[in-house]
Amino acid sequence: MPPKLRLKSLPQKDATFIEPMECLAVPKLPEAANWVWEVKIDGYRAIAVKSDRVNLYSRTEKSFNSKFPYIADAVADMPPGTVIDGEIAEIDDQGRPNCNLLQNFRAGASRIHFHVFDLLCLRNRDTTKLPLIERRELLKTLAFKDKRIKIVDYVEAQPSELLSAVRRQHLEGVVGKRKDSVYQPGKRTGAWIKFRVNCGQELVIGGYVPGAHGLDSIIVGYYRGKDLIYVARVRNGFVPASRRHLFEKLHSLVTSECPFANLPEKHRSREVMKEHAGET
Repeated sequence: MPPKLRLKSLPQKDATFIEPMECLAVPKLPEAANWVWEVKIDGYRAIAVKSDRVNLYSRTEKSFNSKFPYIADAVADMPPGTVIDGEIAEIDDQGRPNCNLLQNFRAGASRIHFHVFDLLCLRNRDTTKLPLIERRELLKTLAFKDKRIKIVDYVEAQPSELLSAVRRQHLEGVVGKRKDSVYQPGKRTGAWIKFRVNCGQELVIGGYVPGAHGLDSIIVGYYRGKDLIYVARVRNGFVPASRRHLFEKLHSLVTSECPFANLPEKHRSREVMKEHAGET
């Protein structure tokens, strides 16, 4: 059945925030034919929702409307009752997504794009139980006037050929998704995988954000001369035990002085520690 016709048979659902499905990091890409591939985009994961109004959310359901107002305005072209998933990233001079450029997001607004790769709800119909390929066909029916909204293409190719192309273009890595995968909010099942190709930047831990198991995330950056430059908050790759263990090591280093030269936001919950080097 064509996806457009099948849409009418799907359960009704109000368009609200849906926790993003996660990718499992793998040491090697599978050779099986039932996978499609995307270029790994280095940016901010975002969920866009259009119900009675448009809302742009971070992966933890914090509003991105004021941070990226031009993206929030642009996704208003979606039909009412629609939810999409993607990554916000700035395009560098070589046409590559670059997360580091996002730290000056107001100055570079014209080069920041929302790369959309999944459709979770369409016209108040729940599409998460459709196979990935059918969701992507429906996603392509959406039309956006603003060129900053990009529908991500996927490719079907041999992993070796794909990785060679990614390395030549100095891209971060590859995301693989099973063609038949349903969307599982907040899950890391292995139906979506990621493989990093170009990992050359050593990062420094400059702080952390407290959480239920000691810490929610670590705050990392790199040195530019004597300045520690903020890069990102890192949440993935921890289990409750490792969060508690790392919290115990970092908590004794807490200070009231911020080591970063360009920390983009200040929250009362953020605790910053003394300058402490370590690889993520």
